[in-house]
Amino acid sequence: MELNSNVAAVVTGGASGLGEATVRALAAQGVKVAIFDMNEQKGEAVAKEVGGVFCKCNVTSEEDVDAAFAKARAANGQERILVNCAGTGNAIKTASRDKQTGETRHFPLDAFNWIIQINLVGTFRCIAKSAKGMLDLEPIDGERGTIVNTASVAAEDGQMGQAAYSASKGGVVGMTLPIARDLAGDGIRVNTILPGIFNTPLMNAAPPQVKEALAASVPFPKRLGNAEDYASLALQMITNPYFNGEDVRLDGAIRMAPR
Repeated sequence: MELNSNVAAVVTGGASGLGEATVRALAAQGVKVAIFDMNEQKGEAVAKEVGGVFCKCNVTSEEDVDAAFAKARAANGQERILVNCAGTGNAIKTASRDKQTGETRHFPLDAFNWIIQINLVGTFRCIAKSAKGMLDLEPIDGERGTIVNTASVAAEDGQMGQAAYSASKGGVVGMTLPIARDLAGDGIRVNTILPGIFNTPLMNAAPPQVKEALAASVPFPKRLGNAEDYASLALQMITNPYFNGEDVRLDGAIRMAPR
């Protein structure tokens, strides 16, 4: 897909981290970008910088997502590009024993479901609603739209405490090919990126020595991933017309240890 001012895009989680870098990369190519995010202050600031539109949106809410797409389309027209970066995680063992009290407990199911609702169901909700809108577009070189999702290397080698996170991201990986097949006849491509250890706002909260140790664990290059690395691959997936139905690790060849 050619990137220019005639193309509109939606980026969920676009106010920071991987999403923000993707917003900026698309806007630099002239694309009209809408940012879906919960962080109104940061989202509005980024939108103002790139000449985009901010839509406050919780991807677990049907009403929020519908309203956000309506606002984005009123401002920019029907999107041909959707990039799903909205997501979160937690770290809770499936079952564990308190070392001091001896008390046993299990992963709270509401906490497990919360991660699934955001990372997996929220992603699918945005895909389904965006794809429905793309169906009404006239094809350009046979293509109506393209969708990029964000999973994680945890989908394939999740660590201790990542049962919910790995399940949610594994679900994103698992649905990529069937969705691509669902939409192929209408000229809509679907791909997913599996980032490794990235220098995102969440990682910035870690002590420097922790970040240094994590960077050293990456085979090559020996650094944390940058948001711009993600954005570069996202744009390749968007612009390369033969990129479809793929799940691609972006991780410097790291394979995560059990803990």
